[in-house]
Amino acid sequence: MRQGKRMFGRSLVGAAVFAAFASGAGAQEVVRVGLLATLEGPFAAGGQDGMRGADLALMQRKGMAGGKKIEFVKGSSNANPDVAVNATRKLVEQDKVQIMVGPLSGSEGIAVKNYSKSQPGVTFVNGGSGAQATTLVDPSPNFFRFNTEGAQWMVGLGDYAFKDKGYKRMALIAEDYSFPYSQVQGFMAGFCKAGGKMVEKIWVPLGTKDYAAAIAKLPRDIDAIFAVLGGADAVNFLTQYEQAGGTKPIVGGTITVDQTVLGFRGRRPDAIVGTPTAGPMADSLDTPEWKQFVSDYKANFKDGLPSPSLFAFLYYINTKAVLDALDAVGGDLGNNQARFRDTLSKMTLKTPVGDYRLDGNRQAVAPNFITEVAKGPDGRFFNKVVRKVDAVDQTLGLGKAEFDKMGLGTRDNPSCP
Repeated sequence: MRQGKRMFGRSLVGAAVFAAFASGAGAQEVVRVGLLATLEGPFAAGGQDGMRGADLALMQRKGMAGGKKIEFVKGSSNANPDVAVNATRKLVEQDKVQIMVGPLSGSEGIAVKNYSKSQPGVTFVNGGSGAQATTLVDPSPNFFRFNTEGAQWMVGLGDYAFKDKGYKRMALIAEDYSFPYSQVQGFMAGFCKAGGKMVEKIWVPLGTKDYAAAIAKLPRDIDAIFAVLGGADAVNFLTQYEQAGGTKPIVGGTITVDQTVLGFRGRRPDAIVGTPTAGPMADSLDTPEWKQFVSDYKANFKDGLPSPSLFAFLYYINTKAVLDALDAVGGDLGNNQARFRDTLSKMTLKTPVGDYRLDGNRQAVAPNFITEVAKGPDGRFFNKVVRKVDAVDQTLGLGKAEFDKMGLGTRDNPSCP
C-alpha cells in the first residue's frame, strides 16, 4: 500500500498529508480540500485521530472522487476560535482550497461558520465540532454538518442516569465554553424531566491543569458527578479526583471517556468500569459496517488508538460526505458549487453506524447510543452499547414548542436545582 502513496507537505505545522494513490491519476484535475483539526492544545490527541479518520475516507477511494484526484491541505488549531479562523483563512485565501473540512472544537465551529459567510465560493463541511449554535442559530448557507452535535449526543443519557443508575442528585464539572453548554443541556433536558436535581455547576477554563479548587467545591450529598471534560482535561480531573480520595461515580460527557481518554489507568483502573456516557458511536457496535470501519482503521494506522475515537469517526463521516457528493456530481464544482451543495443537502449518508440525513439547517439527524465503559479480555477499556435512540434531531426529542421554551444551552440554562 505504501508504494502508491504520495505525501503533500502543506499545513500550518508542516504536517504531511495524503493525496493520490491511483497510478495514472496525475493527469486528472485536482480538487483541493482543506482539512483543519486541533493538533495543539488539550485536544491534540483527538485532532490527530480526526486526521486519521479523514485520511481513511480518502484512502478507501485510492485518493479519487468524482473522477478527480483529491489533495488534502492540512492545517492546525488549538481549540481557540481565533486560531481556527486564522488557520481556515490561510487554507481558503492563500492555499486556495475549494472545500473545507473542519474544525474540531465547539467554539471553533461557531467562528468558522461565521467566517464561511464571507466565502460563498467555498463549501464548508464540519470536522468534529459539536456546539448547538453552529447550525441552530443563524446558520450559514455554505456550512454543512454531517455529525450530530453535543446536545444530540446526550439524548437518552439523563433519563438513563436517573431511572437505570438511580442518580437523583448530581453535581456538574465542565469546561466553560460552548460545546459543554450543549452537552449539559442535552443531559439535563432528560435528567430534569425525569425528576433529577443538578445541585451544583462548576465551570473550569479549557486547559485547566489543577482541579483542587473545583474538587473541593463538589457537594458531599450527591449520588454522582456529571463530568463534561475532554482530552488532557479529563485525564487531569480523573487523576486528581482519585488522588483526593473521591469515590462518587462519574457520568461522562461524550469525550470524557472516549478512546483518547480510556488509556487513563490511575491507581484503581477498574473504577472507571460501568461509567455511563452517550454519543454517536460505540466501540462495541456489532454490525458489519462498523467492524469494517474499525478493521480498516487498525490496518492503516499502526500508530493509532486501540479503536477509532469519536473524532476519527466524525472526521471520517464528514469527509466521506464530501467524497460521496463529489462522486454523485462527477466532480462538478461549477456554478458556485451549486450541484455539489444541493447533493450534500439532499443525500442520505451511509455511515458505519447507520444512515444520516440533514435537516433544513444542514444539520445531521442520526442515531445516538447510550454506552457504559467495560473492560475487555485483553485488559483494554471500551464503550459497550446499552441502548440506541433513533433519528435524534436538534429538538432533543422534546418537540419544537417545548424545546423553544427551554432555549439554547448556556452556563445557567437549563436548571433543575
